[in-house]
Amino acid sequence: MPSRLKFPLRFKMLLSQLLVVSVVLSLITFTMANLFQADKTAYIHDLTSTMVLHTAEEANTLVAGYGEKLRLFSRLMGDQEMGGREQALQGLFEEFGEFVMVSRSGPDGEQDVYDREALARAAVTVEQLLAYREAHPLPAPSPQAGPRLELSTVAPGLPTLTLTIAEPAGPGEEPVVASGVILLDRLQRVAGRSRVFDTFLVDASGRYLAHADPRRIGQPPRAGWWDKVRNTPRLNGLTLEYQNGDRTMVGGFSRTELSGITVGVQIPKSAAFLTSRGLLVDLLVLSLVLLGGAALLSQFWSRRLTRPIEKLSEATRMVGQGRFEIEVPAVSGDEIGALAGSFNRMAQELKQREQALKDLYGQLVQSEKMAAFGALGAGIAHEVKNPLAGILGITQLSLRGVETGHPLEKNLHIIEKETKRCKTIIEHLLKFARQEQVEFGEVDLAQVVADALAIVDHQLGINSVKVEKEVEPGLPACRGNANQLQQVLMNLMLNAQQAMGGTAGLVRLSARRLDEGALEVRISDNGPGIPKEIQGKIFDPFFTTKPAGQGTGLGLSVSYGIVKDHGGDIRLESEEGVGTTFIITLPPPAAANAG
Repeated sequence: MPSRLKFPLRFKMLLSQLLVVSVVLSLITFTMANLFQADKTAYIHDLTSTMVLHTAEEANTLVAGYGEKLRLFSRLMGDQEMGGREQALQGLFEEFGEFVMVSRSGPDGEQDVYDREALARAAVTVEQLLAYREAHPLPAPSPQAGPRLELSTVAPGLPTLTLTIAEPAGPGEEPVVASGVILLDRLQRVAGRSRVFDTFLVDASGRYLAHADPRRIGQPPRAGWWDKVRNTPRLNGLTLEYQNGDRTMVGGFSRTELSGITVGVQIPKSAAFLTSRGLLVDLLVLSLVLLGGAALLSQFWSRRLTRPIEKLSEATRMVGQGRFEIEVPAVSGDEIGALAGSFNRMAQELKQREQALKDLYGQLVQSEKMAAFGALGAGIAHEVKNPLAGILGITQLSLRGVETGHPLEKNLHIIEKETKRCKTIIEHLLKFARQEQVEFGEVDLAQVVADALAIVDHQLGINSVKVEKEVEPGLPACRGNANQLQQVLMNLMLNAQQAMGGTAGLVRLSARRLDEGALEVRISDNGPGIPKEIQGKIFDPFFTTKPAGQGTGLGLSVSYGIVKDHGGDIRLESEEGVGTTFIITLPPPAAANAG
C-alpha cells in the first residue's frame, strides 16, 4: 500500500499565519478609511461653524428689523398731537403683520395698542395678554443695555416673543420703554429652513425661542452643550461634539449682537461620511474583498485543520457516554491522524473492559440480592413460617365447627385472610430471591412499591420502625424491571431501619408523577442523618460506615447502578439530626419506550 503524503501540522500553522497577515492588511485599509473620516469630520466642523454664523447674522438682522419697527410704533404712540393716530397705528399693525401688541411707557404715561383681528383669529383676548404680562413682568432695560428678547407665548394658538427696547428721553427724564409682542412665525422659519442641519435659537433666560422641532419651543436645552455655551462670554462660531440621546452630534454656536440670542445648528457626526461616500464605498469594497478572500481561505484551511479534532472531541464525548463502538477515520498523515488511530485502539480496549465490568456487575447485583434475602429470610422464617401452618390449620378446623352466623365466624375468616396474606409475603420473598435474566417491560410502579413494602414491613415493625406509604392514584406504567426496582426500594428502607440503630422511628415511602411526566419515588426517614463529609461517597462501591462484618458497602452502589440502567437518577438529601431522603427519578414512559 503506497504511503500517504504527509503534511505536518506546523505547515498548516504557517498557512494560518499567512491568513493573519491578510487580516492585518485589511485592518490597515480600515485605518486609512478612519483617517479619511477624521478629515471629513473636520470639514463638518468648519461647515457647521459657517452655517451658524450665517444663521446668527440672519437672526440679528431680523431682530434689528423688529427693533426699528418697534421704535416707529413708539414714536407714533408718543406723538399725542398727531391727527388720525389710531388709524395710523392700525395701519402699522397691518403692514407689520408680526406685531400683536405694543406697550409704551415714559414721562407722558403708559399706552397699549393691539391688533384685535390677530387676537380674534388666535382666540386670545386682551385681558389674557395683560394678565400674562402682569404675571411675567419684564425688567426695564436701560438704553445702554440694548434690546431684550424673550419667549412669551400666551396660548398655544398664539406663539409669540416679546421685544423690549429703551430710548433716552429728555434730560433728567426716565427713558421711554417700548415692548412689542411679536409672532414667532418668521423666527421659526429661520430655524426650519435647513434640511440638513437642526437649527434653534435660545433666549437669554435659557429657553428655546425657535427650533426645527416646534415641540421643543419654550423648553430648556437638555443636551450637555448648554452649560458650556451659556458661560462663554464671546460666542462666535464655536463648534462642539456632544451626545444627544444615542447619537454623537457636531454643533455650532454663535450669539447675536442684539438681544443676546444664542443661535445653534447641529448635525450627526456620522454625516461626515455623506461628503465622501464614493471614496468610502470604494475603500469598503476593497476591504470586504480582502476580508472575504482571507475568510474563505481561512475557513478552508481551518476546517481541514480542525475537522479531525472536532471528530475526536465528539468521539470522546460518546466514549464518555459508554458508546465504545465509535471509530474516528484517520484520513490525514500528520500527528492528528496518528492520534485518531491511537484513539480507535483505546476505544476497542475500553469496550472489552466495559463488557467484563458488566458481567462482574451482574454478579455483584445478584450477590447483594441474595445477601438481602438471607437477612430477611431468617427473621421471616423464624417469626412467620413456623407458626403459619398451625394458625391456618386451626383456623380452618375452627371454621368447620362453627355454625353459619355464629359471632366467631367473622373473626375466624379474618384470621384465615391474614394468614394467607403472610403466605403471599413469603411467596413474594421467594420470587425476589429467584435468579432470573434481567428483562425490561411495562412495570406498575404502585405495585412495585406495595410488593417491596409487604416484604420489609414486618422486619421494620419488629425494630419499632413505622412505615407510611403515599402513592399518587393513577400512576402510569414505566418501562423497567420490577424485580430490580423492588430491590432498590428494599435496600433503601432496610438501610434506614439499620441507621436508626434499633430505636423507634419513621420511614415514609411516596410515589408521584412530576409535571414533565417523569416518575418520582422518595424514601425518607427521621434517623440520625448522614454527615456532609461522607455524602459524596455513599454510592461508591465497598464504602460503608457499618462495623466490620455487618455490611459489604455494595447496597447503595448496586442501587445506584440499577437506577442508572433504567435511565433515571438517584440523589440524596440529608441533614444530621433531622433525617435522610433518597429521591429516585425515573424517565417518562414515552421517553423510556423511545430509548
